[in-house]
Amino acid sequence: MNMPSEEIVAKKPAALSPVAAARDANLDSALRRPVIIATALVVTLVVPLFVRSFITFQLTQVMVYALAILGLNLLTGYNGQFSLGHSAFYGIGAYTAAILMSRWNIPYFSTLPAAGLLCFAVGFLFGLPALRLQGLYLALATFALAVAMPQILKFSPLEWLTGGVQGLVIDKPDPPFDLPIDADQWLYYFTLAVLVLMFAAAANLVNSRSGRAIMAIRDNPIAAAAMGINTALYKTLTFGVSALYTGVAGALGAIVVQFVAPDSFSFFLSVSFLVGLVIGGVGYGVILLLVIFVMPDGAAGFARLTRARLARATQPLITKGRSS
Repeated sequence: MNMPSEEIVAKKPAALSPVAAARDANLDSALRRPVIIATALVVTLVVPLFVRSFITFQLTQVMVYALAILGLNLLTGYNGQFSLGHSAFYGIGAYTAAILMSRWNIPYFSTLPAAGLLCFAVGFLFGLPALRLQGLYLALATFALAVAMPQILKFSPLEWLTGGVQGLVIDKPDPPFDLPIDADQWLYYFTLAVLVLMFAAAANLVNSRSGRAIMAIRDNPIAAAAMGINTALYKTLTFGVSALYTGVAGALGAIVVQFVAPDSFSFFLSVSFLVGLVIGGVGYGVILLLVIFVMPDGAAGFARLTRARLARATQPLITKGRSS
């Protein structure tokens, strides 16, 4: 029996308004995000238990570089200041940790806040004269800082402290509380904890009132100043916070690698951070970090490695075919 047209119309679900549809989409996204984050953390926690120590070491370095790129993103991505000198802050943080551990036997975990505070002070002081510089001129000033830092570390009057061209060697920390993991696994988890903590702090900063002021300066400095935002203060503070993040990453890198030398913090390292920032979408250099981990020898090396693995995988099949 055919239904009347009025009943058919009544049984059709009402279409959602654009506002309601957007609200539902935001709700679904808000519900999915914690699940995705929790799943990623679980996978990250179990990975070191199933891979070799060298792979664990590489993954730890990936997280160290992620933290450094996060610091650069706060400065360039959210505040609009262009820097080519973050290798200097990375080196300052690394040498701070190495000197404190090798010269004065300071525990490795205590070197992180020391490195961060020192780099914050250096970044803040460097940001004061840089207030009058923008664009290309700021990039040139930070470029000079990146080029000068390795030479300063090699300066002979400072050799008693920095080790000169030979650098400094530090001991790898052992797992605390007799944990049933090796040293590489412990450094992986320690670095992961620091990364998660500082990533959460950066997210809270960006979503705060200060974060909105930082982004307002990036979008339109004149309008931000007209709204009462102290642009000079926020620019220097952002430079300092960015240097703090990169300094903590440098300290972690020194602890993981167990060695620091002046030539490890050249201008090329700053370029690597900047490229990681851009490839990651001026947000988070995940893509570049994965490429570094998967293809450390470049595309040609990855092709050779893939060809060799395919040859090893097909060799038993070829041998079995010949024998039959």
